[in-house]
Amino acid sequence: MFEVRLEEHPLPTTRDDADQLIDWLVATFGLVRRRGEEHADGDRMQPVVRLLREHLLARPKEGVDAATLADEMGLTAASLHHHISRLAACRLLSSRSEGDGWRRHFLRGGSIVAAVELLSNEASQILKLQLSRLEGWWQRPDDVSMKNDIGSSDRESDFRIWICEPRPLPPVDGINELSLWMADLGLMGDRPGPNLAGDSLPVKVLQLLLSRGPPLSLDEAASELKGPKARISRILERLRTAGIVERVPRTDRLAANLWTAMMTQHKRRGEDWILLKGGFNRIVPDRSIENLTKALAKGKLTPEMVEKELAKVEPKEQMLLLNLLGGRLPLGHRMIGNDPGATSAKVMSRLDRILRRTKRVAEMLEQAMS
Repeated sequence: MFEVRLEEHPLPTTRDDADQLIDWLVATFGLVRRRGEEHADGDRMQPVVRLLREHLLARPKEGVDAATLADEMGLTAASLHHHISRLAACRLLSSRSEGDGWRRHFLRGGSIVAAVELLSNEASQILKLQLSRLEGWWQRPDDVSMKNDIGSSDRESDFRIWICEPRPLPPVDGINELSLWMADLGLMGDRPGPNLAGDSLPVKVLQLLLSRGPPLSLDEAASELKGPKARISRILERLRTAGIVERVPRTDRLAANLWTAMMTQHKRRGEDWILLKGGFNRIVPDRSIENLTKALAKGKLTPEMVEKELAKVEPKEQMLLLNLLGGRLPLGHRMIGNDPGATSAKVMSRLDRILRRTKRVAEMLEQAMS
């Protein structure tokens, strides 16, 4: 069964160092877990790296049999089988039986470039198939825009997703189609365990996002789902790194947060500070400055008045004003598209970027090895 774990990394800084290029491929396909300082100098002595460098890439068309691999690498049969299986699952490796009873392993297509090309085609088709299933769970209303919506201004996180071809439900109590789908895409972490249940917290978080129009703040999620904020934050971050969810400023709360900041700073520092360092003279129209300062002096300022007076000020300028006043706009999470097709297109775009990088590194690696 096809299964690959893709993690986005910057392109290597070298074009002819085979070890660095192999390290990059191994990291991108998630074939080595990096923990602590043991991988600070790369993964050159990891079994899967040696398997690629010393055998499969050294003899791409000839291949190598399992007996030779076990002898030359000093691995047990179980360990060798594990690494071979991982490479075969992501379609980099193919095998055939020999007449002597051993299996000979070789790169698909006879080269790393051909193997990566075949992997890329299969990964794209399978992920597209998996994402098409979102339509059956999508319940968001058609109009999901916020007041002053400016979209996501957040830096994209490094892309990380698993791609596993669809499979039947395993005989596990409580599991359902959505929870299995999340596990297959790596949205439940490395070891889903009890999260495979259809009523687990990760499933509830995604169901809430699939049915909710405005962005979901961490406080709202914790209150509605009765779960710990730290755990919900980790779940949302996994959805975000998979490209399914985006983090956006809650501009629908902009007027209320500006009102709070204005009232607080006027009480602490006075009108002169608000006019100069608070940004009023730079951002707020002259007529609105007069109306707002009079209301502040009388203690009669309201969020509705703030929204009315700043109606002609661009949302990004209002956010700058809030920053100058020492306020902070909360962030929320929402599905990255207004419909399942848009979400799928965004994720596929991220996948295409990482696959293009992988093909480029495969070409450089083939040149370096030759």
